[in-house]
Amino acid sequence: MNRYIMKKTFPVLGMSCASCVRTIEKALKGMEGVLSATVNFPSEKATVEFDEEKISLSQITQIIKDAGYEAICDIPISSKKGNENKDSLLSLKIKKITIQVLGMNSDHCAGIVKKILSDLPGVISVETSFANHKADVQYDTQKVTPHVMKQEIDNGGYEAILPGKDASSTDSLEVAKKRELKVLTYKFIFSAVISVLIFVGSMGWSLLPEILTSHLTLFVLTTPVLFWAGSQFFKGAWGAAKHKATDMNTLVAVGTSAAWLYSTVATFFPTFFESSGLGIEVYFDTTAIIIVLILLGKLLEARAKAGTSEALKKLIGLQAKTALVKRDGKEQEIPLSEVQIGDIIIVKPGQKIPVDGLIVSGHSAVDESMVTGESMPISKKAGDFVIGSTINKSGTFEFRAEKVGDETMLAQIVKMVEDAQGSKAPIQRLADYISSVFVPIVFVIAILTFVIWLFSGPSPAFNFALINFVAVLIIACPCALGLATPTAIMVGTGKGAENGILIKNAEALETAHKIDTVLFDKTGTLTEGSPKVTDFEINPDLPSEHEDVFGETNILHLVGTLEKLSEHPLAEAVVDFIKSKKIDFGEAKNFYSTEGSGVEAEVDGKKVIIGRQKFLTEKGVMRCAVLDQQADGLRKQGKTVVFVGIEDRGAAIFAIADTIKPSAKEVIQQLKSANITPVMLTGDNYHTAEMIAKELEIDEFIAEVYPADKANKVKELQEKGRIVAMVGDGVNDAPALVQANVGIAMGTGTDVAIESADITLLAGDIRKVPQVFLLSRKTMRVIKQNLFFSFFYNSLGIPIAAGILYPFMGLLLSPVIASAAMAASSISVVMNSLRLKRIKI
Repeated sequence: MNRYIMKKTFPVLGMSCASCVRTIEKALKGMEGVLSATVNFPSEKATVEFDEEKISLSQITQIIKDAGYEAICDIPISSKKGNENKDSLLSLKIKKITIQVLGMNSDHCAGIVKKILSDLPGVISVETSFANHKADVQYDTQKVTPHVMKQEIDNGGYEAILPGKDASSTDSLEVAKKRELKVLTYKFIFSAVISVLIFVGSMGWSLLPEILTSHLTLFVLTTPVLFWAGSQFFKGAWGAAKHKATDMNTLVAVGTSAAWLYSTVATFFPTFFESSGLGIEVYFDTTAIIIVLILLGKLLEARAKAGTSEALKKLIGLQAKTALVKRDGKEQEIPLSEVQIGDIIIVKPGQKIPVDGLIVSGHSAVDESMVTGESMPISKKAGDFVIGSTINKSGTFEFRAEKVGDETMLAQIVKMVEDAQGSKAPIQRLADYISSVFVPIVFVIAILTFVIWLFSGPSPAFNFALINFVAVLIIACPCALGLATPTAIMVGTGKGAENGILIKNAEALETAHKIDTVLFDKTGTLTEGSPKVTDFEINPDLPSEHEDVFGETNILHLVGTLEKLSEHPLAEAVVDFIKSKKIDFGEAKNFYSTEGSGVEAEVDGKKVIIGRQKFLTEKGVMRCAVLDQQADGLRKQGKTVVFVGIEDRGAAIFAIADTIKPSAKEVIQQLKSANITPVMLTGDNYHTAEMIAKELEIDEFIAEVYPADKANKVKELQEKGRIVAMVGDGVNDAPALVQANVGIAMGTGTDVAIESADITLLAGDIRKVPQVFLLSRKTMRVIKQNLFFSFFYNSLGIPIAAGILYPFMGLLLSPVIASAAMAASSISVVMNSLRLKRIKI
């Protein structure tokens, strides 16, 4: 990019609808020097690319202001004459903070946290992400502080971690998440053990001691389960209520407390129920078991999420820790953070390149696969660009630092992963939506039931009113609704694990059945991911009488003896090939390596040269027309050709390539049969990509793709309405894996790719890709059935519990029947979910 071309993203206030976006974009795009302008209404941000020589940032922000909006930038904006405003937002001390938030279990929770923060005076904008447990807040430091934000989030039933000395990194979040997991485990074990005692005591078996079946004993056992083990549900429900919202916590709190309250009244005031002519029943076991089941779901969810924030940490861990620089005529090793643009850095064989820059002297082969996806090491010479964190495979070279710190390619990948995590479209939870409507309706029905019975019911009216009020709340218990999705997800993910498919989150399963396009990274996904010898050809014109020199076995012996001394990755492929032939190696003398060209030595008294064709010619090796023709054909297939010269004669050639996985073509055909479009993305050159695509019968491919291009390709397809899955295994795939609707990583790939993805295929078995979509379809079908079952029971039971049948049939739905209906809905949901165990994928 031209050094005068700048790109700036900043908040824009005052937008009220999508038409505001068009107004601002039109105003900006009409100005000379503005190359592009994109305004995002939900996030209230504008991204402008402009030429600093033609227009300044202050002019851009003034244009926005003239259009009737406010731009929050790091520069002062001049006011229009006669329109000065001392209270202008631009005069405020605006800051931005990222807060880690624990306890967000869905996008609905993220919405509640956003509302909590947005309600605070002085908060300008808020963006929350359930996926990475973050809230990005822009605020006026004169009106609100981060400490106040933390207090409000904590009071809302979540846990906020502010950046600072004690909580400024991914490590602090991991500590907090582990603490949360530990507490959940303790609560689950405690409540599970106590619930067994409560359940046994509730059976009322004559063989049990009377003290165990006593209602008072059951009350004492149940109360800590509800109010200690289940405290998070009450805290969350209260936090949501304070901000006029409801969620699953509200349903859990209402259902369990209703059963407990009814049972407590029956325990301490039995005559209250006896006077109405009804038997005394308690539902302490219902209360406890609901808490246990939901805690189990939370625990399993917490375990599944444990460690997911390690991806960015491992990305950063790829960086070199130090750099060997030339300063004041001396070589000195300094920390990476002290490297400055313009520093001359020395890189030796086997070392990581510290930062991005241009080679000023020396040459080498650099393994860039971790960043670019190119499987073959790239030859580098003076004037070539090198990428920080890639590996120098052979020669020593010096380069000038061009990009350091946040500007390096690896740092940009880290940023892209973070951005993709934060910007991924949220998946609306059907259960959360139902709860947001269902809970208020249940409350209204319960209150109306109480009022109607109180004023028009038979004597004792208050007793009947209270009993029916409780019956409505009990039958509205969210046990089945809360189990509908988690049980199906648990069984579905278990089924996937049995088949080598590890699913990280429910969102992936919910989305995978809608996928219509699958993007495959070539290296390590469709191919084996490492160079191998695919062809070995011998010069047919070699003298047959010299079998001891030019026979196949002896040629391989001579080549292997020489190549085992080379550090080049292609040499490793040749050595592995020769080893597979069970051929012994000898000893080489006078070994010499010419960086980027080839190697030579004396083996068994014979001169052996291996490398590029030009290198052999320069060394006086006679060319062979047949080998030259064969080499041209192999190159057209996208293969790398290595020439062998023995005693000044062209003896043989090796063709080396990253080979296609045997099952790849079958997978492509299966996807096509399922009306899913496969697309290949690769860092390889166009010609190599074209050959591989043809062999795999893939109609669409994109070659020479860098990390940003892969993520952008996913985004482009999504903007066209496509639902995209990305399959990859390298560091360079991480942004695209996160950007995709579903990211699928190969289990043999890098940790970063695996942790950035939603689904991991164990052992890198690509045949599992079509199975992912089949499993998703079947699981989603069961989830929808479960939601219908759970809602059906409640919808049918609530009117009956309210007493709608009493005037006609004299029938009341007592809490006993309400509890049975609730239990039946839960059983139907669990049994239906277990059917997934029997499916074939």
